[in-house]
Amino acid sequence: MLGNAISKDSILLALFAIVSTGLCVATYEMTKGKIELNRIAALEKALYEVVPKTSHSNNMLAETTTIAAGSLGNKKDFTAYLARNSEGPVAAVFPVTAPEGYGGPINLLIGVYADGTIAGVRVIPPHKETPGLGDKIELKKSEWILGFTGTSLNNPKESGWGVKKDGGDFDSFTGATITPRAVVKAVHNTLQYFEAEKSNVFNDTAMINDNTFDTSNRTGEVNPND
Repeated sequence: MLGNAISKDSILLALFAIVSTGLCVATYEMTKGKIELNRIAALEKALYEVVPKTSHSNNMLAETTTIAAGSLGNKKDFTAYLARNSEGPVAAVFPVTAPEGYGGPINLLIGVYADGTIAGVRVIPPHKETPGLGDKIELKKSEWILGFTGTSLNNPKESGWGVKKDGGDFDSFTGATITPRAVVKAVHNTLQYFEAEKSNVFNDTAMINDNTFDTSNRTGEVNPND
């Protein structure tokens, strides 16, 4: 009798496990499409915060280029997103990881206009920076990240690409220098990479001349001539 009871309990447990697993799989299958749509929507929103939608005419999610592993510190090939209008390249947006944050790697979207100036920088959550200190790299916590907009390799000059504690031009946060230092370095590295590889990034050398594209509509204002 005891053996039969154990056998029945084992069968019931096995059936419970099978049903539970089946429900988990079914739930995942039903929700994965929505999860992917939410991921794409969040990425699109972030891209258009960095490069305003009205500054270009293409779909940045649909026009991309592959950046080889080893570039910008990434260990694997990754996708950069391109903005164009009828006149040529407008900007490229790079998903970049700053590996030296205080709490660990910091994921960023760094947009660079075709003339080599920063279109915008945003932090991609989640991160492990200290609440109230390092998390001021997030726009919802501080406007510090907006300080990169309009900068370039020549503005500031080379020595200025650091936090003020290191003799550079960028502010750090009280009690938190490591985090902003890592972000400044990542932005500077991205500008250097873009300067060296922009013809490959846009895959169109003939359209890279700084006089062949219109960057006058950077703020999101509608250009009446478009």
